[in-house]
Amino acid sequence: METLTTRGRAVRLGATVLGLTLLLAGTVRGTDDDFPFGPFRMYSTSDPPDAPAPDTRVEGVDRTGAVVALGQDATGIRRAEIEGQQSRYVADPALLRRVAEAYAERHPAAPALVEVRIVVRWYDIRGGRPTGQWNDQTAVRWLAIP
Repeated sequence: METLTTRGRAVRLGATVLGLTLLLAGTVRGTDDDFPFGPFRMYSTSDPPDAPAPDTRVEGVDRTGAVVALGQDATGIRRAEIEGQQSRYVADPALLRRVAEAYAERHPAAPALVEVRIVVRWYDIRGGRPTGQWNDQTAVRWLAIP
């Protein structure tokens, strides 16, 4: 059996100390973006048992007045991407134009969209169970200018 050299032990010890330092610093000051050295808070917290549960969706209105679901199949944009950038859309609703463009690229024969909106459906929860009631809240909307 070969023994580890002094230099080899020092390199391994240094790598271990560096990894532990990054892990500790990420735990104390990190965000989800620093994963795997930061905390992955998405799974480390929970809502109170009576807090309403959000369900975000994107929908559009075409020029005929029909409401169109703008999910991944319709636009190629995943819901998680929309939810993750929702604050940007609220700050600049014109960014929703790209969702309308993505829909038009996939559905060239469909009527053009005149509105795109992000809607959050808040499901009422009591005692950790859904009550069957909900309300919709439009978080942001973009209107096409003809």
